[in-house]
Amino acid sequence: MSVSPSATDCQDRPWEAMNSGVIRDPIAPSLLGHAAITPAGEFVAGSYASFTLVYTAGTFGIDDSGSLRVCFRFASDQGNPQFDDPSGANYCTVEASNGAVLQLRWDPKGNVRPWDRTLWIKVVKGFLQEGDSITIRFGVTDHGGPGMRLQTFCEDTFEFRVLVDPIATFNFQTLPVQPMISIVPGPAVKFAAVMPTLRRPGETFSLKIKGEDKWGNPTDRCSGKLYLEAEGAIAGLPDCVEMAEGTFGVTIDGLSLKEPGKAAVVIRDESGRLVARTNPVIAEDRELVHFWGDMHGQSEETIGTNSARGYFAFARDKAWVDACGHQGNDFQITDLFWAELNRITAEFDDPGTFVAMPGYEWSGNTALGGDRNVFFPTDDRIIRRSSHALVEDTTTADTDCFTAGELFRAFAENGETDVVCYAHCGGRYADIGLAHDGRFERSVEVHSSWGTFEWLLHDALKFGYRVGVVCNSDGHKGRPGASYPGAGKFGAIGGLSCFHTAELSREALLDCMRKRRHYGTTGGDGGRMAISVEARFSKDAALYHDDPKLFDSTPVSTRTAMMGDIVELPSGEMELNVAVDSNSPILKVDLFNGLELVETIRPYSEEDLGARLRLHWEGAEYRGRFREVIWDGTATVSGNNITDITPINFFNPDKTIDVVKAAEVTWKALTTGNFGGADLYLEAAAEGMISVKTPLVSFVLPIAEIGQDELVFDASGELPRFLKISRLPSANPHRSLTFSRPVALKAKGDNPLYIRVELEDGTRAWTSPMYIYRSN
Repeated sequence: MSVSPSATDCQDRPWEAMNSGVIRDPIAPSLLGHAAITPAGEFVAGSYASFTLVYTAGTFGIDDSGSLRVCFRFASDQGNPQFDDPSGANYCTVEASNGAVLQLRWDPKGNVRPWDRTLWIKVVKGFLQEGDSITIRFGVTDHGGPGMRLQTFCEDTFEFRVLVDPIATFNFQTLPVQPMISIVPGPAVKFAAVMPTLRRPGETFSLKIKGEDKWGNPTDRCSGKLYLEAEGAIAGLPDCVEMAEGTFGVTIDGLSLKEPGKAAVVIRDESGRLVARTNPVIAEDRELVHFWGDMHGQSEETIGTNSARGYFAFARDKAWVDACGHQGNDFQITDLFWAELNRITAEFDDPGTFVAMPGYEWSGNTALGGDRNVFFPTDDRIIRRSSHALVEDTTTADTDCFTAGELFRAFAENGETDVVCYAHCGGRYADIGLAHDGRFERSVEVHSSWGTFEWLLHDALKFGYRVGVVCNSDGHKGRPGASYPGAGKFGAIGGLSCFHTAELSREALLDCMRKRRHYGTTGGDGGRMAISVEARFSKDAALYHDDPKLFDSTPVSTRTAMMGDIVELPSGEMELNVAVDSNSPILKVDLFNGLELVETIRPYSEEDLGARLRLHWEGAEYRGRFREVIWDGTATVSGNNITDITPINFFNPDKTIDVVKAAEVTWKALTTGNFGGADLYLEAAAEGMISVKTPLVSFVLPIAEIGQDELVFDASGELPRFLKISRLPSANPHRSLTFSRPVALKAKGDNPLYIRVELEDGTRAWTSPMYIYRSN
């Protein structure tokens, strides 16, 4: 949607009352003054622009020591205003029309969330009376600067939110009409295309293609023909499609695989250049097929961007996920917005086409249990908040649950056995040692836009919990299902979860979540890989879907099991069968039994290795918010040359890797539990030395000593942080990998068997463990 007005009326969104910094007994709006911005209209995400915002004082003016705040949303990754370098980016000037002396300060936490990024302007000498003005110039270019860098994601109504303290009481009031612009996508620099990953033979499905700008925004600024080539027998596939300016992608319906098998689509532009490859689609005679979801993110009504209605529309129409959940922070969800949110989920829920799951994020402090996602089957449930921190109306405060333990007890005492919860790590990480109830909390979230949190699964295994694995975005940028990190501190692409269900409905999805029959990926182009992990037993076993340690469960007799199943195998042997299919070459599959790495399986051998080295850096500082690890560094070779490089997981275009000279590369990179790196292509496979320097790890190695087994240089602190190097084949054609392994089971306790997949493009996936145990 294009928006041209230059102001927005805050009264249109009454649930934002506490989110702006307003406190009780506000000054009448007519007394506060007004603000306007020029130019207005549409601006490209991530571009540079200049704006003049003029605040004109109202009846009270602004007294000596009174203040003005111009605030931006928490999620915004725009350039921060600076006042010291006139020739630099984001240079800002502020002056009063009457010559009053102003004090300026930029404070990223200077106001009530979500409007916490704050330009603070204080009158320190003089005062303003009615009609006087303060002029703020953002992105001044008079001295050669490029302007102000806009946020890298789209927003229909990007506000320069103005608050004023006219009487110097520190009671900041929000102007009733706010200046705003619209941020829109830039031209397409790449294409993305998806199909389902698992369907039954003869079932119809769609191929969906879109253009994305440099920041990952779906864009309507692309045109021309794209040519389609089937790898496999896809019935109904046309030879080409037309991308039209002004439309966000194309959908080709009515495709099918008539017989069991697999296929993919290669997409080329009019010059014949490869521009995209879909994920594989597999046709098998199965009861359960795949549906993809991003069940965790927020909109502007809490701490995200764009409306809740726009949030679900993006997930369905631009990210093409099959299911989505809205997980706003409970302490920001007013009763009014809770009712509105439930109306929206009911409106978007369309069984067979798209599932909108009701729910919220219980957002208790870590000391009280930490963040939990809560999912309901219906739109009429009680929201049990962790607090009313930003909800002024305390009418429903009697239902608050201050600890995660209280939340689980409330569900049990009120008979809400159909609730499903996830433990996750965002700002307030979940402490599942302090609180966990397997009757409700069925999975842990190991990846999101905030990073990778494999330690959360490890915690669960150490405590003996039987949980599944999910990945979601926890996105705040209004892009559920396709949540790129942009230019901020979010270090990763948002994840996706693949659900094994017979149909697409809330009931089926929640049943899948309770049975843990799903796997999670780190999202992105390689994120929709098809994974099958199945066990076969030589003797009869007892299969449980509900943990018999927690439920009075009746098992079924079986000789097979899949991810998420709990199986008692009194005697006999088991074999694990694994299949992975992807649109990116497969680097390796790690097989785990609980915390033990049993085996690493690669689709290539030592004989296949070539003159390609992979540098890999990974880790997080600690479990809390400020977990970023800086990996800025250099790699230098002597007695050899670097002929090419391929960046791995450089999601932020501001973070780059460059060849400085034939023997040296430099990069700027960070991780938040996830990993990044680069492939270095050498002139000679085994000659010379390589030297790597980063703030945490440095090493010098003979290149000839580097093989397919990774050499790890550890800098672990509270959590793992390390750099490693290995050798890869010069080219890896393996996009499919299948293998079978006998698994030796421990005589006592659980055998939580799962795999972790890593693709060459930097995508990872984790399957929910199957829990196999012997009778005691």
